[in-house]
Amino acid sequence: MSFREPLALVGLALLPLVIAAYVAAQRRRRRFAVRYTNVDLLASVAGASWLRHVPALFALLALGALLVSLARPQRTVAAQRKEATIVLVTDTSGSMLAKDVRPDRLIAAREAARTLARQVPEDFRIGLIKFGSHAEQVLEPTTDRQRLNLALQALSVKGATAMGDGLKLGLDAANTPVPDGLGGTRKLPTAIVLLSDGANTTGENDPIDVAQAARKARIKIYTVALGTPGGVLETKQKDGSIKRESVPPDTLTLQEIARETGGRYFNAPDADQLQAIYSGLATRFATVREKQEMTAAFAGGGLVLLVGGLAFSLLRGGRLP
Repeated sequence: MSFREPLALVGLALLPLVIAAYVAAQRRRRRFAVRYTNVDLLASVAGASWLRHVPALFALLALGALLVSLARPQRTVAAQRKEATIVLVTDTSGSMLAKDVRPDRLIAAREAARTLARQVPEDFRIGLIKFGSHAEQVLEPTTDRQRLNLALQALSVKGATAMGDGLKLGLDAANTPVPDGLGGTRKLPTAIVLLSDGANTTGENDPIDVAQAARKARIKIYTVALGTPGGVLETKQKDGSIKRESVPPDTLTLQEIARETGGRYFNAPDADQLQAIYSGLATRFATVREKQEMTAAFAGGGLVLLVGGLAFSLLRGGRLP
């Protein structure tokens, strides 16, 4: 819980003074009661004497609640985000044909992206960047899910891994403002999902440099390392032999990119785990943490306690304290 006007909480320092004044008043009452000579009558009411403190307790709690309400308390709650931009930056290098992730890495990545697209709100804009030997924006951020599905289906593998160039195109897409319907533009909440199964091997941009630029733009990059450390790409040669090449993901670079931008790193050694990661990201992107003011709740609680104390006093003694 937080407070919009925390200085108002200084008023809570009055509560110990109120308690001290009440205790002093009760001691003074006892001194006068000693002078009363009808001991039998005093003994008959002694067992219920603690009940007389209940209205005072209610009043004290009511005062505390009202003082807290003056500080305008707030709580953080999860709310549904209606609009955002998500840029999928997906590796399409040759190693994405490795079958350590079934049926292969590319198909698993394609299906996971579809899962994310299905689970985020329909007004979320999703863009697609691919990178192999070269990076290319396949689809600008759009709410058209049919175009996204067609773009995902058209992905094919080729060449090396220009991760930095792909990430740079993703950042450019994420930074592009959208029309506001009034002749101007606006920026939507934006995140980048970078999926790769290997190290950056070509291109003009270093992925860590791009991550630093993303941090300055306050755009988080969520990274996914697809594949296993023992992943192997098998390629049939012209002479009929099979070439086996080790293709482990570059987890260290992906971890650094996520850490640099305040995003999160994920490891996906199989298709099921990859699906779970993208499903979790969909939930994360569709939810926003908002401050909800609780002033009315505390003020109302204080009034209820005050009325409760008065009612108890009337029911017990037929008069107000």
